[in-house]
Amino acid sequence: MSAVPLRGLLRRALVPRLDLPLLLALLALPAIGLATLYSAADSTAVVLSQSIRIAAGLIALYVLARVPPVQWRLWTPWAYALSMVLLMLVPVLGTGRSGRHWLDLGLFYVQPAELLKLTVPMMVAAYLHAQVRVPGWKALAVCLLIAGAPTALIALQPDLGTALLVLASGAFVVFLAGLAWWRIGVLVALALALAPLGWGLMRDYHRTRFLVFLDPEADPLGSGWNVIQSKIAIGSGGLFGKGWGQGTQSRLDFLPEHTTDFIVSVFAEEFGLVGMLGLFALCLFIVGRSLWIAANARDAYARLLSGALALTFLVYVLVNAGMVSGLLPVIGVPMPLLSFGGTSAVTLLAGFGMIMSTHAHRKLMK
Repeated sequence: MSAVPLRGLLRRALVPRLDLPLLLALLALPAIGLATLYSAADSTAVVLSQSIRIAAGLIALYVLARVPPVQWRLWTPWAYALSMVLLMLVPVLGTGRSGRHWLDLGLFYVQPAELLKLTVPMMVAAYLHAQVRVPGWKALAVCLLIAGAPTALIALQPDLGTALLVLASGAFVVFLAGLAWWRIGVLVALALALAPLGWGLMRDYHRTRFLVFLDPEADPLGSGWNVIQSKIAIGSGGLFGKGWGQGTQSRLDFLPEHTTDFIVSVFAEEFGLVGMLGLFALCLFIVGRSLWIAANARDAYARLLSGALALTFLVYVLVNAGMVSGLLPVIGVPMPLLSFGGTSAVTLLAGFGMIMSTHAHRKLMK
């Protein structure tokens, strides 16, 4: 082999063709998050810890972008099985402040539920990739089993927010596979009919959160405190905000969970409506660019997986924004790549690595 082809092979192996616009947007979002996190926590240790996690996520993005989607499809059953095994170990070996969510692996903690946000859409996409027709009732039943089993286990931890996101990630794959609208209507009607049963299965604090969503003023010093203080922070930001590091709700400890679920409230107070519009525009660009990459994929598995991961990211953003503004019940969904959190940041960036892989290997797909 001559030297020129060898250099070309090495270049393709070491420097995958990453989508530069998407990469720059993905670098900008955690940079905003780290700046907001420093303002909210006023601690370099917290920012350094999150920076290490973001760096680990970017490494995962780069590594996964080098793996062709065809190879991911072959590895999917093993990845799904491993994540399910880890998830089933959580009730036995898990730890956490409000339930069992984490596994202590010695050097670091891992939240298996976060891994299922990747492996569930991978598994559903791998199954539907082999189907000749659009999903029918039999295919829907199989997909429901793939996504429903981990969803139920995660809800029992309890972690309702992550459980719903895992279920949504699998549902998006089915939707993108061409599920008929009349079947969607039947499923929605069935879900509404089963809603009273779901209410009965909820834990007491889940019901309280929903009731607080309907009327936060019913318990302003208790369960309604978070949402009320969050809305005060958002409203006090006005048009242009108070300025970076000048927010009062977080610095005076009025706003709980200001580094995790409610970090957007801190951002809104400091940068106002203009800053929030810019943040949402950045998130929408990431979603739109990812969907463009998915639409141009030549492989059904890559198209379904990339599209589902992009839509799941969108749900992250919409649900968290709805939570902090009082438009949705508080279910513990963080703002992606802004909120403090390790496994979530790494898995999110790993998912975008798979989307990058779809772009980098689009000419090699068959």
